[in-house]
Amino acid sequence: MSGALQAIIFDFDGVIANSEPLHMMAFQHVLHEEGVELTPADYYARYLGYDDDGVFNAIARDRGLQMNEADVASLVARKGDRMEEMLHTGAVLFPGAIEFIREAAAAVPIGIASGAQRHEILDIISGAGIGNLFSTVVASGDTPESKPSPGPYQLAFERLCAAAGTRLDPRRSVAIEDSRWGLESAQGAGLRLVGVTTSYPAHELVGAELVVSGLKGLTLAALDRLCGA
Repeated sequence: MSGALQAIIFDFDGVIANSEPLHMMAFQHVLHEEGVELTPADYYARYLGYDDDGVFNAIARDRGLQMNEADVASLVARKGDRMEEMLHTGAVLFPGAIEFIREAAAAVPIGIASGAQRHEILDIISGAGIGNLFSTVVASGDTPESKPSPGPYQLAFERLCAAAGTRLDPRRSVAIEDSRWGLESAQGAGLRLVGVTTSYPAHELVGAELVVSGLKGLTLAALDRLCGA
């Protein structure tokens, strides 16, 4: 692409895959077995931005529960098993996601920076026939800290630079996010910020320079204008 846009990094859950409700249900299922109730209001207000370890650790902290590393690891594994069951019940990608990703990959290097488990991401994008389009996938556990730390986006950006064989400009590279935690992470990495209103209304996507309803409502021309501003 000959314009201002140089690269795109996608969040996964809530941007490419409509899996946030599934994640919530998987967390609810596992926590219910432990006698802990997680309401949708609490999940979306407090925990959506974390990776799996972060969710259980945050809930333990908030509820005054005693959980060691082994306890958390067991809960993460059980949650992953439950998520796997639900992911195979039907199509999980947002409308327009495949088409936009194909168009984007033909124009610039693209990657994923997510708090989801790697196998979940790879299973879904491979099954959709778009796995080979991403130059990098940064998943849960790939960085010392998860979002809202800038680590996931910094690592994804560095890998895209390596894949492109040149030093890209972060101010000409876009992060696409559905939560304030993700936007904070991308902002810390110096990227341009696009918010999608799949999980939260526009006014809660703090820092987003462009807000759209989803990938179906996004164009490369709009991203190019953002990066050229």
